[in-house]
Amino acid sequence: MTIAAIDWCPQLCPKKNKTIYINNSDKKPGFIIDIVKAVFKNSPFELEIEYYPWSRAIKLVKEGKIDVLLSPAKAEAPSLRYPKEEIGIQRMCFFTSKKSSWNYIDAHSLNKMQIGIGNDTSIEELNDYVKENPEQFQFQPYLGRYLKQSIRKLDNKRIDTFIFTYNTTMYELTRMGVVDKYRNAGCVNTTNIYMAFTAKNDNKTINKAITLFDKKMAELHKKGKIKKIMGNYKLSSWRK
Repeated sequence: MTIAAIDWCPQLCPKKNKTIYINNSDKKPGFIIDIVKAVFKNSPFELEIEYYPWSRAIKLVKEGKIDVLLSPAKAEAPSLRYPKEEIGIQRMCFFTSKKSSWNYIDAHSLNKMQIGIGNDTSIEELNDYVKENPEQFQFQPYLGRYLKQSIRKLDNKRIDTFIFTYNTTMYELTRMGVVDKYRNAGCVNTTNIYMAFTAKNDNKTINKAITLFDKKMAELHKKGKIKKIMGNYKLSSWRK
């Protein structure tokens, strides 16, 4: 099976210009990749992962040109097929400069704000607000340079805040050495993310993959292996 993924460390951490095969030995390819490897270890499935911009990845899986998408919230690609078991969670948060005193409380607190956001990303309880107030949002493709572009817009006062996943933003700000210049100004609800399957291709193969995924994920949680994988990235498991 082929898998479409994005550059979204520490969840998904591709090496430059490289296709990742599920049985290779890359160190710290991202905790979602490590979980997928654990799920499909010693299975009859051969998995190949290619990295794309987010909107293109969704489109390719919707069209059945690729079998699997890592790792959407259901609202981001509702036409795909979803297992019962999630592969993680995401928390979308607003980030501002340290000098800003603004904080996100609810939709009313977004009044008159200019907000950076990635195309085809779900911000849960604010999805309707985005549709009703598009003039407040500056959309841009989500790919590897999304965060750097958002920070540049923030520094140049072209936006007041941007919204992105907490883990990735903090990871990248720390890696860039600028974590002290920006702050989390509040988050929307946490949502599950999934290994989502196309609805277009061989149903028998997809059915077997989904069944295996649900069975193995439950086992990995029970044995504490998900907790161990997350610990390798200095993160806590989303299940206690």
